[in-house]
Amino acid sequence: MSSDPKAAGSHADLRAANLYRVAIVGAASLMGKELAEVLRDRNFPAADIRLLDDDESLGQLEAVGDEMSFIQTVRAEQFERVDFTFFASDAHSTRASWRLARDLGNTIVDLSNALEEEPGASVRSPWIERQAGQPVAPQLQPGPVVVAHPAATALVLLAMRAEKAAKVERVIATVLAPVSEYGQKGMDELHEQTLNLLSFQELPKKVFDAQVAFNLLPRYGPHSKHSLESIAKRILRHYRKVAPPAVEPALTVLQAPVFHGDTFSIYLEFDKPVGVKEVSAALSGDHVLLTEGEETPNNVSAAGQGDVMVSLSADANRKNGFWIWAAIDNLRVAALSAVECAETLTSSRPRGQIQ
Repeated sequence: MSSDPKAAGSHADLRAANLYRVAIVGAASLMGKELAEVLRDRNFPAADIRLLDDDESLGQLEAVGDEMSFIQTVRAEQFERVDFTFFASDAHSTRASWRLARDLGNTIVDLSNALEEEPGASVRSPWIERQAGQPVAPQLQPGPVVVAHPAATALVLLAMRAEKAAKVERVIATVLAPVSEYGQKGMDELHEQTLNLLSFQELPKKVFDAQVAFNLLPRYGPHSKHSLESIAKRILRHYRKVAPPAVEPALTVLQAPVFHGDTFSIYLEFDKPVGVKEVSAALSGDHVLLTEGEETPNNVSAAGQGDVMVSLSADANRKNGFWIWAAIDNLRVAALSAVECAETLTSSRPRGQIQ
């Protein structure tokens, strides 16, 4: 740790002014870029944001607010005198360096889902905490905060809101996942597959080991390191951890040939007949945007939005059943949740303390 008295004094001045120093590990990733944008949009009180990533991204320029910053390598000294460190890279990179940040007193917010099983870790969704009226009590030394999967957040929020219309007896959901679930590598493979199909060339299959372009998949190829089943298990696991007691959904996840945005087909069945207007009124509120007429939610309309975009219709054959078609920007919802988690954790960073 640095013993520079000027640096320590500067840090104390920032803390006394309720300003914080932030590090983003995985700053060149899709999630890292989204996170930097959300920090700016929400005016997070950060006086300094350090952009960190692997060797392939060193020296790359990235915008942080109105300023440009160079991406630097992940080293222990980069975590000195830092208040919040966001891990926005892959799980392997997070596991390689998160303890360096923790041991130097950083508050950890994990978007890579690498730290869920670590002692003291908690899975959080501020949207759900507010909806349930159950804010998380401040902790002086909080463990790693793992941001709930955005699909879990959307499903819990809609299920909780629906309960205001009548008791929900059944939830069945299909999630259509985008390739950005696997970052830039997933995006690149879909792009290259699309180009190669149109030019009758061999398809790259390093990520999915299957044709994703112009296709809809229930599973990946046998040599893929990833699986749709693992995504479904994570969504359900996070659903259970952030939701108050509620009906759990029957869930399946399909791989869609889209770059960004989770979309959902959700069937709700109530214990008694209710009207469309009643259910619409129940679903409405913060972070849920109901669309009407021809404005059907889709990946394009959800891009850049911090809401769950929803359309609702009654089932033609079951009088207590309703269908929800919904869309979210998966990166934006995850980044918003991460920054809101950090905002709730500022009380754990005592003002004027020098680390």
